[in-house]
Amino acid sequence: MIEDSKAPKNLSLATFKPTKIRRLIIEKDEADWKPIWKALQDQIDLFHEPNEEAKEMFPKVPWKFKYEFEDDEGRVSKLMIEDWEIGQLYWNCLRDANGNPEIAKEKVRMKYETDFLANKDIYFFMGTTKEWHMRRAKNPFVIIGVFYPKLEIQISLFG
Repeated sequence: MIEDSKAPKNLSLATFKPTKIRRLIIEKDEADWKPIWKALQDQIDLFHEPNEEAKEMFPKVPWKFKYEFEDDEGRVSKLMIEDWEIGQLYWNCLRDANGNPEIAKEKVRMKYETDFLANKDIYFFMGTTKEWHMRRAKNPFVIIGVFYPKLEIQISLFG
């Protein structure tokens, strides 16, 4: 897949099934948006109605979430999860934890490690970002979505 991200194919979207997920990594990140992103949000919207309230920027999740996993050749990778769903799960867990970020983080970890790995058949929707694709990074992919249908145990035909 990584080779296909290079010319001539230039693959930028893919579905990937990890052979084994080792763990969810949670790292501290900036608690606020970059100043340039805030400035872009403050720019006038050409389609903004005069009586319409300005849109507020949604809060930034102060953590980076990554999966560490193995592929079918045993290679270990760590990729960032850029999916909105894990961010929303964090905000829901933070609310349920009465604002305690440590408890919220552990609730996210339990969902993505314990629950998903025991009960779900995990697939990643992978995508490249323009910055890393154009730079020809060793691995330009990030996880843009996690697909987790219920794990179906195959019944033995002979038993």
